[in-house]
Amino acid sequence: MSSQETLPQDVRGVHIHFVGIKGTGMAALVEILYARGAVITGSDVSERFYTDEILEKLHLTALPFAEENITDAVQYVIYSSAYNPEKNPDLVAARRRGIPIILYTEALGAVSRSAYSCGVCGVHGKTTTTGLVGTLLKALDLPSQVLAGSIIASFDGSCTMTTPEFVAHQKKYPANDEPAYFVAETCEYQRHFMAFCPQKIILTSVESDHQDYYPTYEDIRAAFTDYLCKLPQNGQVIYCADDKGACETVSLAKEKRADIQAIPYGTTAAGAYKITFGRTEGGKQHFSLGEKTGKSSANGIGECALSVPGEHNMRNAAAAIALVTELLRTARKNPADYTDKIKSALLSFSGGKRRSEVIGRAKTPRGEEVIVLDDYGHHPTAIKTTLEGYRSFYKNHKIIVDFMSHTYTRTAALLEEFASAFGSADMVIVNKIYGSAREDASAAGVTGEILAACTKKYNKNTIYAAEFDEAARIALGELSKPSGAKDGYLFVTMGAGDNWKVGKQVLETLWER
Repeated sequence: MSSQETLPQDVRGVHIHFVGIKGTGMAALVEILYARGAVITGSDVSERFYTDEILEKLHLTALPFAEENITDAVQYVIYSSAYNPEKNPDLVAARRRGIPIILYTEALGAVSRSAYSCGVCGVHGKTTTTGLVGTLLKALDLPSQVLAGSIIASFDGSCTMTTPEFVAHQKKYPANDEPAYFVAETCEYQRHFMAFCPQKIILTSVESDHQDYYPTYEDIRAAFTDYLCKLPQNGQVIYCADDKGACETVSLAKEKRADIQAIPYGTTAAGAYKITFGRTEGGKQHFSLGEKTGKSSANGIGECALSVPGEHNMRNAAAAIALVTELLRTARKNPADYTDKIKSALLSFSGGKRRSEVIGRAKTPRGEEVIVLDDYGHHPTAIKTTLEGYRSFYKNHKIIVDFMSHTYTRTAALLEEFASAFGSADMVIVNKIYGSAREDASAAGVTGEILAACTKKYNKNTIYAAEFDEAARIALGELSKPSGAKDGYLFVTMGAGDNWKVGKQVLETLWER
């Protein structure tokens, strides 16, 4: 349900209290509004999260939930959908005082209305693509802010990026009568992205997901179609031509809005953002963007290199380059003048938290190297493409994957797709399912053990380990054996749950030895 309240365009000096301030999106929005001059307080649970580090950099501390947090100074309250306005003490107090309370997605929508905003959407790749866009914009001279759904290494350990030009722009145009550029990851779940006001959109992929809200593929495709139709007259959608769902969604949107400019990227695209895959060597993936026209050079940016694995990340990079190029044109700048800066910035991108994140390295008792990675991949397509990328990038490693599926509804709806997604792994350890409070696990008819048994049909070296301690013991037992691979082991924890703890336990045990 949409809130009737909204934030003012100029938030300088405005006191905003965040309920659930440690949430990834909430902490990122805190950074955005803090950079725009707002006064921030917030509340959350006492458990420490990685976002505590973000808040501490801003000299902010999450308070325990309490009515006393809502003082006379508080002017607006922004809250996470995880908290009930009828039960949370901060929200109850704010309502009693008549203070406007605004859902996170609505607040993000208000921020988008105060800038020339671009939304990054899709079932896969949103966070990485947004991080890539921010990494490129950071190297350019556009007044821009970027909000990603996780900490991005090149954002200096933050979820957001604000250029010095943006800060100067805010001082010069305090009334936002000359908007700067704002890029944000926008979420399809429960149509949250419909609160966002995009001028341009990146669409990475569309396929069945969030089955608790979108029972059919057509339901989720319709949501993305409606989001594209929020574009202004002649607005641009930059879409992956290699993704069937994205192509269908763009086609449906153009049936409703013929004025929408559709800009494709990918191996099957034509034009400046056509990808030609090159080689992987020296820890870099080489590819080129652009289409050869006769004897002339490519009409795109040409050869590029990326320091993170996977063909899917080359596609994400192409999407980011396309958006940044189109923004330069919007700003009446010549993209050709920025080619070297874009390529250099692209090479500097090293990923984000829980996105092919290297957690650490250790040695087995036999002296073989173990690289421990953590990845958020929780949909069969993302799992398959990410593991294929690891197989190519880490060619001479034995790959062990610990996987924790997220939500019973998704696992049940895509059981065979999940089971067949681990073909690039040498060994798979499946944990119990990480459920959602919104679903009835008993009604789903699926368990982690059922998923493991199904996966074993496709990958014979699959073991079920419900709990993390058991999974770590199994992994360590395997790591005590000779890998048979030239460069040792790659141990991957994968999923949207908290099985990253398995990788941490494995590392700590190996270090102790």
